[in-house]
Amino acid sequence: MATRKRTRRKPTWERAYRGHVLWLGKARLGRVTLADRGRYTWEAAGRTGAVDDLAKAKQAVEVAVATADKQLDLFR
Repeated sequence: MATRKRTRRKPTWERAYRGHVLWLGKARLGRVTLADRGRYTWEAAGRTGAVDDLAKAKQAVEVAVATADKQLDLFR
């Protein structure tokens, strides 16, 4: 009997009106929107921010999503 490998789904970026959205299947993980004067605001995993570059905003969303599912040590 053959066993199937489980493939891990990767989040994908999708273009939206005045911004981009990060999806994992049908779950929205985060979004980047174009604010006034070329600034981008991002929000993901309960965090928000604003940067001047789209690539930096996307990277900030990916970092926020990646660190959101990790439990930090409270007592060392």
